[in-house]
Amino acid sequence: MIVPHGAPTFGEALRAAVETYHELRAVLTDWKASTNLGDEGGYVPRLTSNDIAFDAIVMAIERAGYRPGDDISLALDFAASSLHRDGVYHLPLDGLALSSTEMIGYCGRLLERYPIVSIEDPLADDDWLGYQALTARLGHRVQIVGDDLFVSNRAFLVRGMREHCCNGVLIKPNQVGTITETLDTARMAIMSGYAAPVSHRSGETEDTSIADLAVALNCGQIKAGAPARGERVAKYNRLLQIERTLGSRARYIGRDAFCPGATGSGVRRMA
Repeated sequence: MIVPHGAPTFGEALRAAVETYHELRAVLTDWKASTNLGDEGGYVPRLTSNDIAFDAIVMAIERAGYRPGDDISLALDFAASSLHRDGVYHLPLDGLALSSTEMIGYCGRLLERYPIVSIEDPLADDDWLGYQALTARLGHRVQIVGDDLFVSNRAFLVRGMREHCCNGVLIKPNQVGTITETLDTARMAIMSGYAAPVSHRSGETEDTSIADLAVALNCGQIKAGAPARGERVAKYNRLLQIERTLGSRARYIGRDAFCPGATGSGVRRMA
């Protein structure tokens, strides 16, 4: 994912995201890689390593005329539970089989190489001790978001806070079941200093309520997929409409939405 945090308004941020998205298609085309789309509108090329995917995105940011780490940074969703078998994290593209401690080291190396401001589900959903160690080591440098770990559930978030796991929770209204429970979890997170990005689901509709929810909660972040496919674009169109309606009262907080240490400073220039 890309985070256009350097823009002065949401409209300008969306423009930067769209331009980068289309430049990424051009990069992949130059590499003779597939530009087919996945469920959330992202490209799904068959690449030979994870680093090549990150390199392609950094190159697309630069080719679109933006500065990696200053104008646009990266956010990663590891979905690490799907990589975790028999106590080992398997990264087949890189030929790696990592322990929890080694996976934490792998995350740290990515932060050194690439302009990353947020990592989501970097460990399995039952690796609470691993999340403790990860947060202690990297929580001052990057936003660490629990999705599968917390499943938008207040009780799990309370445990995470008590055990110092993560510094953010992904908010999915239909994951926890009701709007009341969603608001309860989000408000607890925000009041406790945790980030609370509102998120779509892989299987989406053209309903735009999560856009209104993100603004109403003042959480500063939304995860709605690539600027492609009607069900994703609908959310961004709604946010544009809200920004126009609010006029001078609208504020796009950009980098301030992330923890102070999430600088995205590990920039690998591709020019």
